[in-house]
Amino acid sequence: MPRIDQAKILILATDGYERSELRVPLDELKAKGAEVRIASLKTGPIRSWDEKNWGDSVEADLAAEAVDVEAFDALVLPGGQINPDTLRNERDAMRVVSDFVRSGKTVAAICHAPWLLIEADALRGRKATSYPSIRTDMVNAGAIWRDEPVVTDKGIVTSRKPDDLAAFVAKIVEEVEEGRHDRRSAA
Repeated sequence: MPRIDQAKILILATDGYERSELRVPLDELKAKGAEVRIASLKTGPIRSWDEKNWGDSVEADLAAEAVDVEAFDALVLPGGQINPDTLRNERDAMRVVSDFVRSGKTVAAICHAPWLLIEADALRGRKATSYPSIRTDMVNAGAIWRDEPVVTDKGIVTSRKPDDLAAFVAKIVEEVEEGRHDRRSAA
């Protein structure tokens, strides 16, 4: 069980991630002492979506195909509509998500990012939340959907929207410090 100041956290994103949903966890987890890396479909800059237009960029220093799940303690999946919709169609990105889910390590998804958990079949029989517009997707995937700022089930952390980022980051810290979770099928 690593303390947060000794934890290694991976953020998986691509062009179109919701700016605040990547930047806030990145900045706050680093401020708590965690080592945070960003993976994408390829290395280099990825652009955010900031409210109604393209925003600034961050540097992805790791390609999804090169991610070794054993090198990290947690996975953070920022939302936005474009980012998770693109990633769920990419084999390398889905391997990362599925490997983290199987590992029992903390997996945290906010806004539309639970689409990646749906694709990995990680929500069947589990309590979870999401941006309200994908509630039906969540329920159809077998999730027990809750309209709450943050919901955790066996180390899978989900949150609704940017307004919930404080609770989301706090729960990531708590779950990382708890260590691995037994995730035998909830269904």
